[in-house]
Amino acid sequence: MKKVYIAGPLFNIHEKRYLEEIAEILESNGYDCFLPHRDQTVDPEELKGVDMSQETKDTIFQTDLDALNKADITVALITGQDIDSGTCSEIGYTYALKKPVLAIDAEERRYRNLFVEGMLTVTINNTDQLLETIDAL
Repeated sequence: MKKVYIAGPLFNIHEKRYLEEIAEILESNGYDCFLPHRDQTVDPEELKGVDMSQETKDTIFQTDLDALNKADITVALITGQDIDSGTCSEIGYTYALKKPVLAIDAEERRYRNLFVEGMLTVTINNTDQLLETIDAL
């Protein structure tokens, strides 16, 4: 079974739901997914605001880092005005580990940062292309 790290912005309900859709598709087809906003080991109440303890911040960082190290592939949602900075970090770390990055652009038409784009193994438009593409990697 492939382990998948799902990266993407988490700033509104739409983004979270899109990431959850990605996880649902993959998990229902036998993939083991880590979804940062769902799979953290911290108190969910602390994630609702912006005032987190340093201990919570450290735990989130280490949990994400551990999940990236264990993953075979990162699936990154790259929507928005620019690719989210956290998502860029996850893409860069995955690339440095020499693991594939599958990006989903949700059919947005825009130029993206060429350095980050150079780290993407493949970009698809929608989740309907997800299984076929990930299986080919």
